[in-house]
Amino acid sequence: IGRTADAPVSAGPGRTLPGASRPGTAARAGGAEPLADRQWNMRMIGATPTGSYAKARGSRKVLVGVMDTGVDGRHPDIAPNFNRALSRNFVTDQPTDPTGKKLDGPCEYKGCKDPADVDDDGHGTHVASTIGSPINGIGVAGVAPDVSLVNLRAGTDSGFFFLKPTLDALEYAADIGVDVVNMSFYVDPWTFNCPDNPDDTPAERSEQRAILEGMRRAVNYARSHGVTLITAIGNAGGDLGKPKTDTTSPDFPRGSEKNRSVDNSCRNVPAELDGVISVSAVGPSGRKAPYSDYGTEQTDIAAPGGDVFDGGTALRGPSREILAAAPEHVLRAQGRLDAKGVPKDDSVIRECRAGKCAYYQYMEGTSMAAPHVTGVAAIIIGRFGKPGRGGLQMDPAEAERLLYATATPKDCPSPRTYRYGTGETQVCEGPASRNGFFGHGLVDAARAATVAR
Repeated sequence: IGRTADAPVSAGPGRTLPGASRPGTAARAGGAEPLADRQWNMRMIGATPTGSYAKARGSRKVLVGVMDTGVDGRHPDIAPNFNRALSRNFVTDQPTDPTGKKLDGPCEYKGCKDPADVDDDGHGTHVASTIGSPINGIGVAGVAPDVSLVNLRAGTDSGFFFLKPTLDALEYAADIGVDVVNMSFYVDPWTFNCPDNPDDTPAERSEQRAILEGMRRAVNYARSHGVTLITAIGNAGGDLGKPKTDTTSPDFPRGSEKNRSVDNSCRNVPAELDGVISVSAVGPSGRKAPYSDYGTEQTDIAAPGGDVFDGGTALRGPSREILAAAPEHVLRAQGRLDAKGVPKDDSVIRECRAGKCAYYQYMEGTSMAAPHVTGVAAIIIGRFGKPGRGGLQMDPAEAERLLYATATPKDCPSPRTYRYGTGETQVCEGPASRNGFFGHGLVDAARAATVAR
């Protein structure tokens, strides 16, 4: 999934890496969910039984839109909070691309239109689980375990997010009263959209202008209808304020990529659009993950996204990655389960209760960071939103203000030129109140659950 903000290492700007834990069920303690001891990320932001869960968990009236590859609405740890009636799929899968190469593969449903409770990739289900898996004695709990999850599918099975379905999903979210939308992707086919790049053809420039203008209008429309918009900043490990080259665009059809020069007039969409909250990723130590993009103009807030190298050597699994729900049929298609449904490797956890099993997987990426912020925004809206379209409604500017006000400020590392174990260096600029690595700071569910307006 080169477009979404986490993926197999070889497939683009993010990562889905094997875990280091063993399948099984953790013992429950203190009212926590069975797999809570694997969720360092929730402890980091205070989303625990003694933290935010004891004060505010969101509300069924808060509609959280998951704009992604889909949501497995039948997963046991998603179904109780899944709003099937409002969920929609705005994508028609394409078996092949324009060159005849396999894209999404054979259609599973009539007209290549998957039902609104299906995720044939797993990315969207993982995101939805981090936001709002319920406290139900199964698996994990999300940041806001009492919200309503609405599938706003805009990504294909192969992980591409094209302009029209993305615009359609944003417009629909605004019209039905969705309160907050998570966008862990960038709009294909351009990593950076340049309105007037001499390295591009006239047709390519026109396409990029259309993406920029269309998305700006859609973002403004959504915000004017009370939708708070949150996105992953991206996983290329670059300073978005100082881009120089783009070697990954256009990424569709595959094989169309070229080398081109870019500058700060070029925009990563939606991460660099006004009115969109961009989230960088940190690992368990709190350092910015090396894959996470950054920038003083671009980074608004930070959240746990995982970092397998946070500790010097690669260690995958419960201590450094993010665990959340996974669709069983996707894991089977990927060959991660045997004929009896037992995980073949430690990247997947199976938890069985009363004869019913649910599956979870470890992932890392800014895709995993953004839903933590979306969940905290849902907590804020659940506390301060007023009756309105869809249930509750809150001015996105006020929700954003409270997100930043409750975040824990984080200084740049010292020295500011941070050297990762791979030898890569990244420079953090700005004060603790707003810098290029962490924005306004690390999101905090516990403070958001108790802050006075």
